[in-house]
Amino acid sequence: MREYPYGYSTDPSTLGCESKPRGYPAAGGRYTEAMHPPVRLVAIDMDGTLLPSTTQMVSARNAAALRAAQQAGITVAIATGRRAAYTEPLLEDLGLRADTPLITSNGAVVRTLNGDPINPSYIDRSYLEARIARGLCGLLRPFGTVVFTFDLPGRGELVVEDLDRVHGRFAVWVEANRNAIEIVKPLEMALADGCDPIQGMVAGGVSSMRQAEKALKASEWSDACECVRTEYPARDLSILDLLPHGVSKGWAVERLAGRLGVGRRETMAIGDNWNDVGMLEWAGQGVMMGNAALELRAMAKTRGWKQAPHNDRDGVAVVLEKVLAKMAAKA
Repeated sequence: MREYPYGYSTDPSTLGCESKPRGYPAAGGRYTEAMHPPVRLVAIDMDGTLLPSTTQMVSARNAAALRAAQQAGITVAIATGRRAAYTEPLLEDLGLRADTPLITSNGAVVRTLNGDPINPSYIDRSYLEARIARGLCGLLRPFGTVVFTFDLPGRGELVVEDLDRVHGRFAVWVEANRNAIEIVKPLEMALADGCDPIQGMVAGGVSSMRQAEKALKASEWSDACECVRTEYPARDLSILDLLPHGVSKGWAVERLAGRLGVGRRETMAIGDNWNDVGMLEWAGQGVMMGNAALELRAMAKTRGWKQAPHNDRDGVAVVLEKVLAKMAAKA
């Protein structure tokens, strides 16, 4: 068993690598206590939160705040809908600890920043049963581009059947991930029994994806998987992430906190989109970004979450700097 300085174990017997959570509460219920102890774990979303709107580079101020938080003894976890290979390159030059936890694929895979793509250092991972994935193909194909992610490096990590259906700015994602994409038609051929992906997604316009979500919730597959929506209205782009039943960012943050021995009241989560709601609900200290959609900012007010400045104004750094200032004042 390998132990990391933060205290979580990578003993395979504790990972649940072959398990598929059933009925696990993704958020664990909304946290309502008013008083909070110092933060020991902070889970931070990437797109629209840690990253600015117009580039794929973490700002110098945000990067400095992440390092300062780690130096103060806070576990900084990056929690994103991106897969690990699409996340690590954006973090590798920031000077973060090698054992920084990465919650990727919206909670389906948790590994460390120093993960070797051939032999990565896993903390946790879950799979979407191939039988369920095949059923989702038939249901969701009419609504947009369907993609499945497999836990393997290189070509075939992403499987899609028709790149011609790529919607709008989703084409940028295709170009960035072209070396990992394999075209399989029909898509079901990549999903033989035992070939379980870690995540699926369907992408298209906002209206189409809302219709796809309704269709999924009304289908026989509604209780077989989790469906998490992310929206970018300015680009008319929306993504429905399809996850193993019970899996979400909130589920992953709760499990990570348990491994670290960190309590709910000592956990902060920062996000800006619908796929962040689970971890904001579970964490004792939720923070919604100022650039989030109006509906989400209204939700933040009713649920007692704080609001950070806009992601283009280093909102993550502003929040972390305040946390560190309070810690210094109590020292």
